[in-house]
Amino acid sequence: MALYSLIALSVLNHSALTGSRVAVTLYAIDLQASPFTVGTLMALYGLLPMLFSVSAGRLSDRIAARWPMLVGSIMVGAGTLLPFLVPGIATLYATSILVGSGIMAFQVPVQSVTGMIGKPEDRPTNFSLLGLGYSSAMLLGPVVAGFAIDGIGHLNAFMILSLLPLPPMIVLALGRIVLPRAHARAAGLAKGRVVDLLQHRELRRLLITNALLALSWDLFMFMMPIYGRRIGLSASVIGVIIGSLAVATFTIRSAMPFLLRRLPAERLIRIALVIIAAAFLLIPLVTNVAVLMGLAFLLGIGLGSAQPMVMALMHNAAPEGRSGEAVGLRFTVIYISQTVMPMVYGALGTALGIVPVFWIVAIAMAAGSRVSKERPNS
Repeated sequence: MALYSLIALSVLNHSALTGSRVAVTLYAIDLQASPFTVGTLMALYGLLPMLFSVSAGRLSDRIAARWPMLVGSIMVGAGTLLPFLVPGIATLYATSILVGSGIMAFQVPVQSVTGMIGKPEDRPTNFSLLGLGYSSAMLLGPVVAGFAIDGIGHLNAFMILSLLPLPPMIVLALGRIVLPRAHARAAGLAKGRVVDLLQHRELRRLLITNALLALSWDLFMFMMPIYGRRIGLSASVIGVIIGSLAVATFTIRSAMPFLLRRLPAERLIRIALVIIAAAFLLIPLVTNVAVLMGLAFLLGIGLGSAQPMVMALMHNAAPEGRSGEAVGLRFTVIYISQTVMPMVYGALGTALGIVPVFWIVAIAMAAGSRVSKERPNS
């Protein structure tokens, strides 16, 4: 029940996150913001988490998980409500910072606790189930945001999104969910340095793969609304295209127990990177909505299959008592991508156009599939 409760709370908070990213992007575009400004707004989602994810991970190794989860839920709710209360481009900067930081505070302990539920051999399945929750949020958030924007306007859409974190706030505040005590496992264990984790060959290789996946998520979530607007698509259609990726991640993660009985996790990751590269190669060449939905679905197959495997393998590779810190380090890599890459994508998109941006990332994914063939010895 703890795992399913975590998944339910994660779906609500991550729906607010994914919906807010679409709403912030489209509201900024409606306010005549440039691609670079939109990129800066997306970057702010990861600014503070980039600096504090490892500290949050260490904290989750030592205290009850529900407290940072509660604080994170409150921040997500406040951030999504702000544009409704104080409209304008300046408010979107605060929204990006609050929602991004709140999700970090929430999901670092969630992923650390997920790895503690059951036996080590249960971790791929546990993380695949958690991934199903994230996939549901990837579908729910953008679709709700897109239809709300078209139906009742940008500001009311933010108000709708702010309601999603309310149930997690109530459940966590009342202590209605019983979670494993992460700090009990870490008691008496010596503290280590972050550099020790970076020197661990398997962890380092997984972090590189994780960085490539983060680049892919950020490119699609940032560039798809911009590309969709440029080819004349409405907010609701853009939301449905992004939702196609979520449907694909949900589909592939439902099949993960079957796939894991036939293919090792490392091979699944390599295949996924090739699929991602192919999708990014084709997306900027297409204007047909049905084909774009199909390519988004293909991209979701790649991203949806790789991410849970990386989470499970990192938890397995982490030293005893430092799983939360390893999770925090993984999120640091993700948030570095979220902070830096949207601005890079925005600058490249302004200078070179959209097509080269997609193709550069496609080449990086193809190269990453070759690097991931190396087997770790440590």
